[in-house]
Amino acid sequence: MAEFVAELVGTMILIIFGAGVVAGVSLRQSKGEGAGWIAISLGWGFAVALGVYVSGTVSDAHLNPAVTLAFATIGEFPWAQVPGYIIGQLIGAFLGAVVVFLHYYPHWKNTPDPSTKLGVFATGPAIRHLTSNFFSEFIGTAVLIFGLLAIGANTFSDGLNPLIVGVLIAAIGLSLGGPTGYAINPARDLGPRLAHAILPIDKKGPSDWAYAWVPIFGPIAGGIVGAVLFTLVF
Repeated sequence: MAEFVAELVGTMILIIFGAGVVAGVSLRQSKGEGAGWIAISLGWGFAVALGVYVSGTVSDAHLNPAVTLAFATIGEFPWAQVPGYIIGQLIGAFLGAVVVFLHYYPHWKNTPDPSTKLGVFATGPAIRHLTSNFFSEFIGTAVLIFGLLAIGANTFSDGLNPLIVGVLIAAIGLSLGGPTGYAINPARDLGPRLAHAILPIDKKGPSDWAYAWVPIFGPIAGGIVGAVLFTLVF
């Protein structure tokens, strides 16, 4: 139960800061409006680092079903704990999105574009080509898992590891995030997308469920391949 709660709270923190920076950059009349992709990528890197700091003393601080499944596939995590971790991550992501909705409450009405509102909660492609979009999520998550395993294999101080993971997330965003907004985390996309579908957001438009499978299955497949490649190489 303690690890379930830690994953829930850590992922909630992740979404509050991650979706929060997207809201701050995207929504009309926010003081951060127009800050751009660099701010978003750095914000997500900080978000992951802080989420890991919050949850890492109790759980393994996966905050991501792709990480949990990848680590279980190569024997680095027990399969018996996989369902509890993933459920905690999904609930935490949903709750984090609700907090962001409430925090920016007056700005939804002042933002006319429905796709901008959806973009605060869920990822979407810059150019809609589902095969390429899937491959982008696949590559980004493979790099993520390969990097996480490399960080874990080095002798960094435990206190520095979350910061280094945050740098990895920011680097993936800056280098590989342009095509799809780099979900690289099924819970990060699915939980907030569900929140978007349910919450009373002013003139919000559809939640684009036709695309939702890409940021779910792309990261899962890429994560497993990244983990297997790391074990083969090292």
